Amino acid sequence: MTAVHETSTFRQDWDTWYAEHQRVLGDPHGFLAITNLHWLDENPQRFPDAPGEWSTGPDGVVVDLAPGEELVVDGTAVTGRHSFGVIPERGSLYPEAGDAVIEVAKRGGHDIVRPRHPENPLREQFTGTPAYEPDPRWVATGRYVAFDEPRPTTVGAAVEGLQHVYDAPGELRFTLDGTDYTLTAFNGHRPGTLSVLFTDATSGVTTYAANRSLQVDAPDEDGTVTIDFNRAANLPCAYTDLATCPLPPAENRLPIAIEAGEKIPTERL
Repeated sequence: MTAVHETSTFRQDWDTWYAEHQRVLGDPHGFLAITNLHWLDENPQRFPDAPGEWSTGPDGVVVDLAPGEELVVDGTAVTGRHSFGVIPERGSLYPEAGDAVIEVAKRGGHDIVRPRHPENPLREQFTGTPAYEPDPRWVATGRYVAFDEPRPTTVGAAVEGLQHVYDAPGELRFTLDGTDYTLTAFNGHRPGTLSVLFTDATSGVTTYAANRSLQVDAPDEDGTVTIDFNRAANLPCAYTDLATCPLPPAENRLPIAIEAGEKIPTERL
């Protein structure tokens, strides 16, 4: 394969990744469609952007729907009182209300309701995220080193006072510009893959201050991984204050400027 072909394929692959990431962001029921973040307790509450009165307790989240109100849960219309049960940490359910989705979730030990309305102005006005031009310089071949046992790792959150606990299965070791670095890794979205939360010297300057994330494919049998910072992506909290995104662990605050991946969203400028 010629160098020109390799460069062309690298760019095409990045363009495909970027387009898909923007599509997910702009989904009618994605994070940009969230209209509010409601914290539940034992006292029934009614919200302007969701049907019913909502509460939570030892048996989980309950909604009481008034006459004429309904939700569609797993394809079935429900009225009156409906129990969602106890939702696991980082779990989410997505009942439908007309053209909206009413996310019911647990974050940091708290039950929440996050309505998602396609007509939310933040979503309707979204035109895409600024990003650095992809550059092979920011692709490193590294090594994944598994811990003897997954390490429970407590990290902060975009919401003040909230904490997340993740099991870190291992760390990524790699070299950039002749300097060695190590990042604590969490489990990725797909089995075997890894996820990294980090900041760097661009954070708060050209990239979002609180965090960026990077997905890493499953390591080879010998632990070899490809770390492509061109695919460093913003988490939802970069666009909206209605997200509870985790912050990077202290050891993942890189001292170098990673001039790759997504920049500060236009919505935050």
